[in-house]
Amino acid sequence: MYGMLSIGGKYKLVLTAILLIALLAAPLLLSEFRLGLLGKFLAFAILAIGLDLIWGYTGILSLGHGVFFGLGAYAMAMHLKLAASGGELPDFMSWSGVETLPWFWVPFHSAGLAVLLAIAIPVLAALLIGYFTFRNRIRGSFFSILTQATVIIAVTLFVGQQGYTGGTNGLTNFSTFLGFSLSDPVVKRMLYIATVLILGLVLLASLKLASGKLGNILIAIRDAENRVRFLGYNPVTYKLFIYCVSAALAGIAGILFVLQEGIISPAQMGIVPSIEMVLWVAIGGRGTLFGAVIGALLTNTAKTTLSEAYPEWWPIVIGALFIIATMLLPQGIAGALSGWIQRYRVQRGNRRQPVRPAAALASSGLAEPGPEQS
Repeated sequence: MYGMLSIGGKYKLVLTAILLIALLAAPLLLSEFRLGLLGKFLAFAILAIGLDLIWGYTGILSLGHGVFFGLGAYAMAMHLKLAASGGELPDFMSWSGVETLPWFWVPFHSAGLAVLLAIAIPVLAALLIGYFTFRNRIRGSFFSILTQATVIIAVTLFVGQQGYTGGTNGLTNFSTFLGFSLSDPVVKRMLYIATVLILGLVLLASLKLASGKLGNILIAIRDAENRVRFLGYNPVTYKLFIYCVSAALAGIAGILFVLQEGIISPAQMGIVPSIEMVLWVAIGGRGTLFGAVIGALLTNTAKTTLSEAYPEWWPIVIGALFIIATMLLPQGIAGALSGWIQRYRVQRGNRRQPVRPAAALASSGLAEPGPEQS
């Protein structure tokens, strides 16, 4: 069983409270630019939590979560683009020869409907993919390859339909959301705080889910799916449910990412970003949820820092860090910390336990019987 699963509920609540307090204090310490980066990383952390639920707890390795993230981001970006163009035809459509607004763009005039669709569309995509794969018992490396194929299909589609999706450039040049200017520093801080609060809610809900009966069933499916089936549970139902939950979290992450980053393109939902998402969870610690958050924050911070200082070398350095972390910390950062805490508890308990005389042990029946007693 992985890392934090063995840590009690009160410790999880304390860790969550400490994390949220630290993040809410960040606007007092960081510049506007750094705060925007941190907000983007927190959106990634929400996605990482969902990925940990299906990989760390259920054993489903998805290498295509960039698709769900991209679908949520594009849905939000479509509303922002319509708002920036005053409800008229977006500029990139005019450049591509499109004369009227496509029918599937019309619902995105509404901000509320855009948010709902940004979550519902990834969920529907996950439902479709998961139903046919899980029902046919496609799992392991075969499922991972299939998810990568969906990434290739999605990226090709979004790049090819330039008149409807913006092509390679994607969607950008947003100005307002709900009437508030996205360039206003106050609005940026409010978006950051909203991201922190949503991350806290997602983390608490995921911890509650993972610590209950459903979490135990997911772990059992990961460790012995056939045995779960023999016990009368249908693994397909549980895998499909958690896969859709993970896709919904990816869609939420896409919404928050676009609002703070101001752009979404097919490159951000491709194979490389999808693999990086898995690295966040691996480095942070599978099956821990806290590790997913830590991995997303640390990995993206290191990536940004190294790309600024060594733009040509940072991919190699990131890869080396992943290899080192995998070899030295196979359970990730959170798993290693949890192991150290548990060993400390055991040692502390051993020191507190009084040494009882042999006579007292014998009288209590706890001493091993001697030759004459046997």
